[in-house]
Amino acid sequence: MQLESVIGLEIHVQLKTKSKMFCPCPNIFGDVPPNSAICPICLGYPGTLPVPNAQAITWTQRVGAALNCQLAKESKFDRKSYFYPDLPKAYQISQYDKPFCGPGRLLGVGITRVHLEEDAAKNIHPNGASYTLVDYNRAGTPLMEIVTEPDIRSPEQAKKFLQELQKIMRALDVSAADMEKGQLRCDANISLREPGSHQLNPKTEIKNLNSFRNVERALQYEIKRQACTGYVSGLQSTTRFDADAGITIEMRSKEEAADYRYFPEPDIPPFVFTSDQLKQIVVDLPELPYAKQDRLRRQYGLSGQHALLLAANPLLADFFENTVSELQQLDNEQSDINPEDIKTLVLRATNIILKELRDIITKEKITVAKLKVTPANFAEVIVLLHHGQMNKNALPQVLNAMQKTGGDPDHILQNLGLEQVSDVGDLEKIIREVINENTDVINKVKTGKTSALQFLVGQVMAKTQGKANPQVVTDLFKKMILG
Repeated sequence: MQLESVIGLEIHVQLKTKSKMFCPCPNIFGDVPPNSAICPICLGYPGTLPVPNAQAITWTQRVGAALNCQLAKESKFDRKSYFYPDLPKAYQISQYDKPFCGPGRLLGVGITRVHLEEDAAKNIHPNGASYTLVDYNRAGTPLMEIVTEPDIRSPEQAKKFLQELQKIMRALDVSAADMEKGQLRCDANISLREPGSHQLNPKTEIKNLNSFRNVERALQYEIKRQACTGYVSGLQSTTRFDADAGITIEMRSKEEAADYRYFPEPDIPPFVFTSDQLKQIVVDLPELPYAKQDRLRRQYGLSGQHALLLAANPLLADFFENTVSELQQLDNEQSDINPEDIKTLVLRATNIILKELRDIITKEKITVAKLKVTPANFAEVIVLLHHGQMNKNALPQVLNAMQKTGGDPDHILQNLGLEQVSDVGDLEKIIREVINENTDVINKVKTGKTSALQFLVGQVMAKTQGKANPQVVTDLFKKMILG
């Protein structure tokens, strides 16, 4: 019998505020030595009082607005009690019945809530050791939790949902949301049921999945395991995913809310927000990735894949749109650039941005903001290629030189001696030399062998050190050989 998957996600996002959630310690976990960014407040010393981070609260509300959530007019923090060495207070300040954000929806998946809490410390288990080390730098850092409804029906849908959520976090600039660095962590809950049934069976929670691929793999394995062992049997359990073995391993029975003994945080007063404050949060939202993707596709005629790639990186999308603006300005200033040319130039610019320019960003491990190649100079590169003044083979070398010096492409082409030769008179002399040196190949061209023509073009490119315009050379060969 074919069973239906019922999947819900609990997603934790580390917010990149400057300070921690309830104290002034810097939020720099992973960048400094262990236990060097701590204070009596985040270590839970007696007599200390927490002070909420206003930026973290605002960012949580922004995320809620982006996920179409109801923003709460009244909210509060709660104490969540449990005893692990990564929580020095033996409780966590979290939210229970009055989160900052209520029901919402993304990609057809219901959002139950978005709430804010403090993160726990990092447990480190040295290989072969009988002890555990604890780095408290992470204790008290702002952690936003997004809880979905059990609306997801496949591992592939879960992966797609998380990828879209990551794009939104980056577009809002609230978190880098890098799963491998633990900035975005996912717990997946899954159970099976018969198609058409509305019953929710005992679920398995898979903890701390750290990549999109592992989310998909863990859920795929758990579907097979539950189908084989009896999908309605047993108690709810908490497991971890062994990525090397590709299996889930049970850790403990699943806790219920009563196990945490929630009660209102006595040291932090409740929050009250006005309707105008909440409306302003929605008004201030930037263009979100799915809206940007659709607009880029419609406005510039981009393919769905190109629009997707640009929308996933807001700064790269801005670079693209600024480049197009520069190209459109050339349409007004240069008589040899017309509206029909602009469409071709935009397509070429898109391809180069997503290939050569991203290669530079990846190789140098920088962000788009650190590029020395400006949209204006990049637009000049596109025009030079269009006019045949630069060979496409010279493109990587020119862009790398521009990134090093921040110079304009005209001067770099001259300095590197890479200007493309399109002058017919200069090229005809070289072509005649090649014809005289390759009479047997000329005869093959005359019999219709196009591959022989490409050989001749290659000879000219070699003699000109790659500077000849290959299209001009091809046309001249056809004219001089075939008439």
